[in-house]
Amino acid sequence: MEAAGQIIAELASNAAVYGRVPARDFRVTLTASVEVLRIEVMDTRGDRLPEVREPDGEDETGRGLQIVAALADRWGVELGPEPLKTVWAELDVP
Repeated sequence: MEAAGQIIAELASNAAVYGRVPARDFRVTLTASVEVLRIEVMDTRGDRLPEVREPDGEDETGRGLQIVAALADRWGVELGPEPLKTVWAELDVP
């Protein structure tokens, strides 16, 4: 499950960089069933929603959610309770 590790790294990095509020952490949760691995990263910046951007060819950042979208079978964002947001991704288990 190399894809899972990459998704965790991208979502955790985004939470640390864009979802950070001083004195507040983010949380990573993994839930596995026979059919699906669900990765959730929760932070306290519900006011800052992630967006998939088309980075300039010279940009060294901005590709994290493109990577998540390419590797995950599904992904999205859930808001609440305030001030939280959870960015999640799911991988179907073969």
